[in-house]
Amino acid sequence: MSLSKSDRIYILSQHLKTISHISSSEYQKRVWILRKGAEYQTFDDLVCDFFDEADGILEKREDFGITEYQHGVLKKFRDRFEAFCDENNYPEEFIDTLEWGNITNMAKEVLLAFNYEN
Repeated sequence: MSLSKSDRIYILSQHLKTISHISSSEYQKRVWILRKGAEYQTFDDLVCDFFDEADGILEKREDFGITEYQHGVLKKFRDRFEAFCDENNYPEEFIDTLEWGNITNMAKEVLLAFNYEN
């Protein structure tokens, strides 16, 4: 099945939105820990959302209009995030760790590479 240009734009936009949630400590504490606000998302939901699209976007980078630089930053983040998720499940246990801080900073680098703004 072939995706239209508008489908690809939407998919990439939603993927970057997911990464923006990974980059935001305020969002994580409010939504994942305190369960406040209009949003409802668990860490598990976010992980599923991220990995549902990550590989397809990386594999078809040209179709999504992703530069080699953006691809490299996104792939590096994807690999690091996957390794983190393999070892961690509960935000209450990792949200204030140095390792998670590194993940959030990498997410910010991805957003910067894509000139993404919330």
